[in-house]
Amino acid sequence: MARTVIRSLAMILMVATGALGTAHAETRVVARCGQGFLEEVDGYRVLHVKGTPYEMGYQHGALLRDHVRENARFLFEEKAKDLKVEVAGVKLLYPKRAIAGIAATERKFVPDRFYEELRGVADGAGMGFPDIVTANFIPELFHCSGFALGGSATRDGTLYHGRILDYGCDWRLQEHAVLVVAEPEGKIPFVNVTYAGFIGSVTGMNARKVSIGEMGGRGLGHWEGVPMALLVRMALEEADDLDRAIAIFRDHPRTCVYYYVIADGKSGKAVGMEASWDAFGVVGMGESHPRLSHAVKDAVLLSVGRRYEELVRRVRDGYGTFDAEGARRLMDRPVAMKSNLHSVLFETGTTRLWVANASKEGAPAVTQPYHEFMLAELLTHRPDPEAPALPPPPKPPSDTAASR
Repeated sequence: MARTVIRSLAMILMVATGALGTAHAETRVVARCGQGFLEEVDGYRVLHVKGTPYEMGYQHGALLRDHVRENARFLFEEKAKDLKVEVAGVKLLYPKRAIAGIAATERKFVPDRFYEELRGVADGAGMGFPDIVTANFIPELFHCSGFALGGSATRDGTLYHGRILDYGCDWRLQEHAVLVVAEPEGKIPFVNVTYAGFIGSVTGMNARKVSIGEMGGRGLGHWEGVPMALLVRMALEEADDLDRAIAIFRDHPRTCVYYYVIADGKSGKAVGMEASWDAFGVVGMGESHPRLSHAVKDAVLLSVGRRYEELVRRVRDGYGTFDAEGARRLMDRPVAMKSNLHSVLFETGTTRLWVANASKEGAPAVTQPYHEFMLAELLTHRPDPEAPALPPPPKPPSDTAASR
């Protein structure tokens, strides 16, 4: 009997080991650069960057060099021809020049560390610094849906934070999608659902179990503040909890008109928030607002028009039954628009997340497979010492500040 038990335990161990081995085989390190490395997890690009701002930027640019260069080339040489940018009723004939002007206006509000990181991206990718800066300020010109459910709204009280980015599938950003796992020196590690060459964030979660998703609005022309994507990045790097995240948006000068959902996995709480150039307000779970007329207990639901009404209907119909799969289904069409570039569900309390991107052909993200990750687990990954090694980040230029 004892031998039978031992043989059974041994078999279970072999099966478990085999399963772990299979999971490990699906993770492949592509290349290394200093403390950073690029891997593929189930076929999804995952970029790990670590160190000083310049080092993280250089790792980003070097390890994603081809993607960074092609992304910027398409945006400026092809897509920019189709842009119809209008501010205060005036059409801007040269969008690239206009965006560079916006970046110059906002420069005094941006912490130096972000420009040091952008310098690193440019150097690593072998590109001009002004082009990288300009590309990173594109989100300021274009302005989605979001929700958080917890407590009695979900099957077991788990907090789920859904984020739908409706941006434009014809920008081909999905071809350069990457999950960035960042460990900034002296800051909170975080995961950023983003695209090659972009250091700001519109969708992310940090290791302190705070997740953030942005929804754009209007207000073009109001540039006297911290760019939206860098403000989100600041919150990911600095916020230990929900209150601190809210304070970062409240206490900094802001641009345009933006809305956010912020969730805190430690407390199980979430808020909807307006943080615009001239207005600031917070709506808690179960609270109503003149623009959000349907209050649902233990839920924050942000969208507009018919999409908002459909999101509310779905939550009410499934109230108390939602698990991760059910929460993902809340983002299905038509809550997500045809322009749905990526959709993300955060299980913020565990740091688990599911990410879907639009297809290469332009099909909305919610029609595509979701990839599952866990930030806490990704932070344990280490580069394969046998993987190809690129030259490490050099010493940053001494004239970085002057170049700005």
